[in-house]
Amino acid sequence: MKDVHFSGEPCPTDTALEQENQVIAEAKNLLYARLQTHGQVLNSPQTVQDYLCLQLSEREQEIFCGLFLDNQYQLIEYRELFMGTINGCCVHPREVVKAALRLNATAVIFAHNHPSHIPEPSEADQHTTECLKKALALVDVRVLDHFIVGGHSVESFAERGLI
Repeated sequence: MKDVHFSGEPCPTDTALEQENQVIAEAKNLLYARLQTHGQVLNSPQTVQDYLCLQLSEREQEIFCGLFLDNQYQLIEYRELFMGTINGCCVHPREVVKAALRLNATAVIFAHNHPSHIPEPSEADQHTTECLKKALALVDVRVLDHFIVGGHSVESFAERGLI
């Protein structure tokens, strides 16, 4: 008897899972290469959301990251800054400011995931974003957005008027 999913569909074989994982890895590489291409300007929220979803959606603990940008909004670097637990992550503004200065960034887009797969911003998320905005404003770095990845859904602070 074959193993089945709750949906009644047969379970994928190990070979099928390996093939899926390879396709996912290739998609990540292609999207990362697109973002890293010299002259690539991050003017499409959907491209950024797709990239962040690929990076963060399946992580089992909260990861807080930054997309550091130059004055033309070209990606300098994607960096995972802090790793937390299943329901929280401690973010240190001092370390974020240091990273922005080291990279000579003039803007940053933040993102983190909710392993619960619910991308709703919490009060703590909003407070952290406000603290980071204030700290980075002191060194002339703009916070453009903060995305929360919950499963395959992504919420934008900017689209909600929270930034």
